[in-house]
Amino acid sequence: MPVRDAAGTLPVALESLRCQTLADWELVAVDDGSKDQTSNILASAAAADARMRVLSQAALGIVEALQRGCAAARGEFIARMDADDWMAAERLSRQAEFLERHPRIGVVSCLARHGGSQITQAGYAAHITWINSLLTPSKMALRRFVDAPVAHPSVMFRRDLLRCFGGYVSGEFPEDYELWLRWMEAGVQFGKVDADLLVWNDPVLRLSRTDRRYAMEALYRMKCGYLARWLRREVEPAREIWLWGAGRITRQRFGALEAQGVSISGFVDVDVKKVGRMRDGRPVVSPDHLPSKQRAFILAGVSLRGAREYIAGQLNDRGWVEGPDYLLAA
Repeated sequence: MPVRDAAGTLPVALESLRCQTLADWELVAVDDGSKDQTSNILASAAAADARMRVLSQAALGIVEALQRGCAAARGEFIARMDADDWMAAERLSRQAEFLERHPRIGVVSCLARHGGSQITQAGYAAHITWINSLLTPSKMALRRFVDAPVAHPSVMFRRDLLRCFGGYVSGEFPEDYELWLRWMEAGVQFGKVDADLLVWNDPVLRLSRTDRRYAMEALYRMKCGYLARWLRREVEPAREIWLWGAGRITRQRFGALEAQGVSISGFVDVDVKKVGRMRDGRPVVSPDHLPSKQRAFILAGVSLRGAREYIAGQLNDRGWVEGPDYLLAA
């Protein structure tokens, strides 16, 4: 648990840990330069419960805190938790049992409940609903280029993964999403307990809102590196890559693929103003004039709400198969 200035929420998070039905746990709390009462709360909690350990460091950032916490952890399984969230009493027991019953699964998550307003934070609530819809290893693997398929504070993973494939690294990208993509690229399977075991809160000053590493541009730069390698590995060289989405933002975001050696041959779009024209020297066609499956692989890059469902429906109706013939990536 990396912690910085979380005095207002930390007691609830710690109480949810103390209430776990699995008693054999340890908490490694890394205080990342807190200036409020966080250090006192952690010290008091550790004095009352020997299973809690506190490590303190200057304000070095979440990645350094995660690295230090993982290095200090002594368990076979490592669970993540944030200081502003809450977990159900059976979370640790159910996730540990899941990993014990499924030796081929390296990371297990769970369903999350949005801890915020469904009106003013509708976008984040919709994101959690999307994550909760990905229940199987295959679905999480297929949809991983849309966004992270698990909530970071909901995961439990095998400690050996850190030794085999490395842990959190610093960079201009979301540290958790990069880790999931790297582990999945290495063949690590992700599972999910089909139960609501975490309240994932959405504070105004959360890092994903304020830190440039979590900006869309940074996310796509990192994602396109892993996506390019997936395309080279999974798509036959004779098939062209077509991007569904000819708008400027979509073209810019996936332009990083070309820097990775993946050429975009053309675009698909529903906008009649774009269809039949050229964008970046490549043709734009409507969904009714798709190239054949034998000729092309479709990469769906439109991020507007509802676009993924529309594109998948259009392609499925035409006999295209997600994975072998197209991929959702926004």
